[in-house]
Order: sequence, then structure tokens, then C-alpha cells
Amino acid sequence: MRMAVTTAAPTFLREAELRLLRCTLPSPTSQPAPPSPPPAHPLGPVAASALAAVEAGDYAAALASAVPHLLHGSTLASADFATASPAQIYADLAAAAESFLQWDGGATAGEGSQCRCAVVLSAAVAALLAFTQQNVTGPLGKFSPFPFQIPSLDEGWFVDPGCKWDAWASDHLASLGSHVHGKFSLLQFIIFAELLFTSIKSLDFSDCWSVSWWLCRISMCQQNILDEQSSSLFDQVQVYKNEMLNHFGELEKVSSYWGSLLCDEEVSSFVSAAFLEAGIAEYKYGRVDASRLHLDSAQGACGIHLSLTGILGFRTIHQVDAKSQMVLVAKTTKPADDEGQSAELTGAQSDGVALKTVRSSVPSESDEFCDILRTPRLAQNGNDSISEITPSASTKISLTAIQQAAVLAQCLHVSRRSRSDEMSGWEMAPYIESIDSQDESYFVVRSLCNVLRIRWESTRSRTKQRALLMMENLVEDIAKEFPVVSQRAKMVFGVHMPTIPALRKEYGELLISCGLLGEALNVFKDLELWDNLIYCYRYAFPLAILINARLLVTPNDPRLWCSLGDATNNDDHYKKALEVSNNRSARALRSLARSAYNRNDFYSSKILWESALALNSLFPDGWFAYGTAAWKDKDLEKAVDAFSRAVQIDPENGEAWNNIACLHMIRGKSQAAVQAFKEAVKYKRNSWEVWENYSKVALDTCNIQLTLEAVKTILNLSSNKRFNADLLDKVMTTLEEQATHLNNTQEAESISNTSYDANKETRRSNQLLDIIGDILQQIVRSGASNAEIWGLYARWHKSKGNLMACSEALLKQVRSLQGSGLWHEQKKFTKYAQASLQLCKVYIEISSTTGSRRELLSAEMHLKSSLKQATDFSGTEEYKALNDCLVELKDLIGAA
Repeated sequence: MRMAVTTAAPTFLREAELRLLRCTLPSPTSQPAPPSPPPAHPLGPVAASALAAVEAGDYAAALASAVPHLLHGSTLASADFATASPAQIYADLAAAAESFLQWDGGATAGEGSQCRCAVVLSAAVAALLAFTQQNVTGPLGKFSPFPFQIPSLDEGWFVDPGCKWDAWASDHLASLGSHVHGKFSLLQFIIFAELLFTSIKSLDFSDCWSVSWWLCRISMCQQNILDEQSSSLFDQVQVYKNEMLNHFGELEKVSSYWGSLLCDEEVSSFVSAAFLEAGIAEYKYGRVDASRLHLDSAQGACGIHLSLTGILGFRTIHQVDAKSQMVLVAKTTKPADDEGQSAELTGAQSDGVALKTVRSSVPSESDEFCDILRTPRLAQNGNDSISEITPSASTKISLTAIQQAAVLAQCLHVSRRSRSDEMSGWEMAPYIESIDSQDESYFVVRSLCNVLRIRWESTRSRTKQRALLMMENLVEDIAKEFPVVSQRAKMVFGVHMPTIPALRKEYGELLISCGLLGEALNVFKDLELWDNLIYCYRYAFPLAILINARLLVTPNDPRLWCSLGDATNNDDHYKKALEVSNNRSARALRSLARSAYNRNDFYSSKILWESALALNSLFPDGWFAYGTAAWKDKDLEKAVDAFSRAVQIDPENGEAWNNIACLHMIRGKSQAAVQAFKEAVKYKRNSWEVWENYSKVALDTCNIQLTLEAVKTILNLSSNKRFNADLLDKVMTTLEEQATHLNNTQEAESISNTSYDANKETRRSNQLLDIIGDILQQIVRSGASNAEIWGLYARWHKSKGNLMACSEALLKQVRSLQGSGLWHEQKKFTKYAQASLQLCKVYIEISSTTGSRRELLSAEMHLKSSLKQATDFSGTEEYKALNDCLVELKDLIGAA
């Protein structure tokens, strides 16, 4: 079985895999063994040459060495590229690659098959890293627009004046419903790399485990250049990620696969890198819990434990008193020795100089733009003296490159798991400062650290100017020649580094926030980010004119047609976007769905949302809107399913949880509604509407305590203005029935034989009575009470045995019911008569207890006055009951 751990001696192909993976992972601390001589096969020197070129960072040379052998003897040599379809050419390339791999018998052959696989693998890695160099790490190199070179492809076609090949590559990379976001170079290279890796994987080479790892990286590269998360890519990433972790997620498997080829500590480095990349993939798709598990595994494999603590220190240059500063403490079980770390991170002498140059481009502690220190200066031994030596607790030890990447990945996880407010930046700060304090770091690690710092400091007015300067320096550093390409590729997939277009877009948005609109316009125009460009021009020119002018240049761009539809509110433009995209524009479908909803055409909106989400299902707002449309269309089943998908993608969507619960209430599924409301109130704790719905469904499930807790929360959130008297009445009735049942139970049993369960129920009933009493008192004291509340308040006092307080509350209820229309409206009189009867009965009960005639006289006077004014209702049952009570009172007064 392919997944089994192999113990055979490392082969030439496995050595090639290891050398290629080392190009993107930290260099081993000890010097690796020199490469083995290639096999005695005609393709052996070719594979060795391609591998050496990839290791040196000369990806164009690697492609020039390997690709001609892949295409030798294929029909591509005679293909007419002027008329041929790009899709057909790449289909022929795939067939040529598979034919090349099977030339010596495919997976059943020996050295010949390994050499062929090594050639294809080297070409695929070279194409992927070339794309990464041009679009992520820099510096921009000189590459042919085509990843392959054949005689029929002359230099004139490199210009590709019609942009047919680039447009095809963009459409091909754009997953269903998503588009390439910005202007990228060498898009054909990533298609070519995926084609070659897939060719190797289709032959199921048992000696080529790393293909799944590379395919996972390609899928993530493709996701990173799209404007939306793609559901099809998500499924693809999950498959490749699981295969990668199955192969490289355990130390024993990695050690057994490469054996003596591995250097010291390299096994843990590979395992850590695999889990880091898996965690970043889950982070990209918003799967916080899965990302945390992978990041914890990565930290465990590389031997680092992270914790936050508070230490007195100074945050500004002019600060006098030390304040508590949050710092990161990194404890390592595998510390990097100084000599090994230097060898790992600097490499060649020129790279070491380049690293120092990169750091010198960052504003210093005493820069003139800001008095806020980049890292806090910590007080020594708890004193107020400033420590100029240790800016962070984590600098007491030197972190390896993989440990630094783990720190940055944890920083990203902290940003995603916490709420988006000012405090989230301060929670990320210790992780950023810990990497800043390191003496040496790889280019992408340091760059991502700077990006995170820029994002944080750009939100603060006192550090915004420094953030802008840092962003300018970072954009310029990417274009510089040093560090060299091979050093920049180190850890490029182990950190979530934004692409160059994405970085420049952030630069443009930062320029806008600083008021530099002109420079931002140039950035967006160069990146072909038309939506951002239109946003900048919206106050200066009519949007429709700008968009139409651009449509004259690119009439088949669905994004521009959608923007035109947004500007004019014309559905015809969205339909045109669908037409030019061959019905693959999810944005157009979403816009049409919203338009139909606004016209109250809920059925059409529901159908359009179904189509849009079929193209790209990783869109939580879309699922929410789909659920709302289905609800309006009375399709409750689809509404529940839609809101459920929304919370699967975004578990913190409190509105979706609330809607799920409400739908369960409508369908009579109270227990399911309670579970949904428990999730809703986690994220909508300040919404009294959610708590009000929660209280109703909690009562339906006979959970009195939960009901009262919800009612209490509603009062606090609404400043005692929102309460449901009917709900409280039902709760009070339930508690009175429970008290009556418990009293009957205890009377039936002797006191000595009273069961433990009965005593427990009595205590619980008393606790609930105390809670509802607190609620009623809170309402009464706030002055927001009405007749219903006074009646409930009286019932509560009576259940507690306080008849005097009960009579006072009932008297206030009676007075609340008095008013205009009382003696002429049957409904009002009925309520008044019932409250009067309750008041007189309590007066009688008090008199029988105390022997006083005062309460009887008060009751008599009240009834006489009421009966005298209620002559219009003399034939009603209520009038008769009042009269009977008056007769009873006269008898009692006479007897007294």
C-alpha cells in the first residue's frame, strides 16, 4: 500500500525530492552530504542539471534544461501557435508529459523511470518557484511568457500582443465563480506546474510522496490570487493537505523515507513545516479550530512553547513611569546554537549583507516620525530603570527559522480568533515584537513580520506615518537584487506572505487613508484593480463614464460589467456579465439575486442565490441572504439549510444562529431552537431581541431558570423598558402549580419520611421564586410597571406569605386599571372586577389572621363604590361576583 512507511535505501528520486523541498525549507544546521552521482542513464545528467539550477534559484535555466526532453517527439513541435487554442496546447502538454513518464515502463521501471520523474519534478518545481519569485518574493526576473520553449514558438510570440494566452491562463486559474484579483505575471507557469505534478501523481509513483505537498502548495497559491474563497479549491486543498500530513506528519515516516540523507534536526523541521502549511491553509478558509490544532502540532514538532506575560516597561521615548507591557515568552526544547543559526539564515556572505540592508531600511527606534518605540524597553528587576538591552522577553533565546514561522502563524491565529477591535492589534503585538528582536531572519519571515506591524500601526494615528514609510520601504525591498532568489524562496510557503499585487493594494489603501489619492490611483491602475480605481474616482467623475471607457478596452471583463451594474442599478449589465463569463460570474448572480429581493420577487431571488452558491459555496453572506429569501418565500426547509451553511462557514454569525432558532420555533422544534439560541447569544449578547426570542423558546421547553435568566438580561439591556408580562404570568403560574404540588406531596408523607428529591425540588422552586421576585422588583423600582406587573408582584408576595405587601400591590393594580372608559367597556371592567375580587379576598384573609376590622371596612367601602359606578354591567357575572363578595363582607363585619 502506498501509505506504508518504506524502509528501503534512498533512491535517486527520493534524493531529488529532498533537494527540491530543501529549496523552500530552512537549510539544515549541519552541512548536508554532497549530491550523489546521477544514474547511468541518458537522462541522469539532465535531471542533475535541472536540480542544480533549481537549487541555485535559476528557474529559467532549470526549465530550459528539462522541458525540451519532456516535449521531445511530441506533436507540439509542429503545432501552429498562431491559430491553436491554448487549452488544446496544454492538453497536448499533459499528454506529452504522461507519455514521457511512461517511456521506460512507467512506475514499473527502475533508474530510467526515476530519472524521468526527477526531470518532470524539477521542471514543475522550477515553474512554481518562478511564479512565486515574480508574484510573491521578488526580485522580478527575466522569464519567457511561456514555461516551455519549442522551435515553432519564435520570439515574436513572446509579446503576445492579443494577450490571448494570458487571458486564457487567467480564466483557467479563476475557479468557478472567482476571478484573479489584480495583475499577476507568469500565470501559465502555475498551470504548467500543476499539469506536471498531476502527471506524476496519476502514475502513482510509490517513491514520490512529495507530489501531494507540492500540489497542496499550488492549490494555495491559486487561492491566494483569487478575489474570493473557492469551494472547489477548498475541497482540493483538503485532499492534498491530508495526504501531505499522512506522509510527513510523523517523525518516524519522514526519517524512514529519506534515512541517511537527512541532517540533524531536519526531520522535525520537515514535520513542523508540514503542519505549519496545513495550519495556514485552514486559517485561509477561516477554520479557526482546525488551524489551531495544526499550529499546536507544528510548535510541538519544532520544540517551542509560547505564552504571554506582563512585564513593566516603557512604550514611548518620553515615558517616565514604567507600565505593564504584554510580551511573548518563547520556551524552546531545541534551542538554536549561535553557529548553526548563523549558517542557517545567512548562507552566502552576500546574503548576510542583504539581510542587514533590509533591516536598515526599517525606521529606527529614534526615528523622527514617531515617539512610539517599535519594541517596549523593559524595566530591570521590576525597577523603573530602562533596559536598553532586552526589548522583549523572547530575545533571551535565539529562535530557528521554523520557530519564527511558528510565532508568526500563531500571531495570525490570534488575529482571526479574537474580535476585530483596537485590542486585537495589541494582542498581536508581542508576536510581532518577538520576531523584530531576532538578530537574523529569512526574507519572507521578516517581510511578513513587517506587514503585520504595518497593518497594526496603520490603525493608530501616532504610528500611521511610520507604517506608511515602512510599507514604501517594503515594496522597494522586494524589487532589490538582494537577498538572492534562492534565499528568498526559503520558508515562502511556511508563512502567509501576501502576493506582490495584494501587498501593493494594501499600499494603495494605506495611501488613501493618509490622503494621498493621486499615488493610490497610480497603484490601482498599474494593478488593474478597477473596482478600487472606480472607488477613488467616484467623487471626481461619473462612474458610468469611467467604466464604459475601460469596457472599450476589455469588453469581456465580467467584473467591469458588474461594476457598471452597481453604478447604474441596471440588471441588464449583470446579465451581460453572465454572458461574457459563460454563466460563471458568481458576483453577477449575487447582484441579480439582491435586485430580485429588493423587488420583493423572493422566489426568483432564491433561485438566483442557489445558482450563485452552486458556483462558489464559500460565501457566508450569500448563504445568509439565500436563507432570508427562502424564508420570505415560505420555504422554511431551505431557509434552515441555508442559515446552517452560513454558520458552518462563519460560526460567529449570531444573526444566522438567531434565524435558525426562530425557524425551529416556527416549526415547533423547541429543543433545537434552544440549542441554536445558546449559540446566538454568544455572539449577540447585547441584542435584547435575541434574548427575547430565547426566553420564549426556553419557556416552551419548561426551562424556567433559563427563561428567567433571559428575561433578566432583556431588562438590563433595555434599561428596564422591555419585559413580557404574559411570559412572566406563565412562569408565575407554573411556579404556583409546582408549589401546590410539593405541598400536597409533603402533606401526604410524614415529615420524617420526606424524600430527598422532594426537599431538592422545594429548594429549587424557592430559588426560582426568588429570581422572579428580583425581576419584578427591578421593574417596579424602575417605574415601568403596569397593572399586569402589579398583579404578578402581588401573587409573588402571596406565594412568599407576605399578605400585607400583597394587598398593597393589588391596590396599586386596581388603581392602575382605573381610568377613562372603565365603566363603559366590558373588557376593562372585567379586569378591574377580577383585581378587586383578589384584593377583597386578601383583605378577608388578613382580617381572619389578625382579627382586625380595618381591612374588612376598606374592602366594603371599595366594593360599594365600584358597584355604584358599574350599573351598566349589572347583568354580568363579574358584577354578581362583586355583589356576592360585598354580602360576605357585611356578614363578617356584623359577626366581628
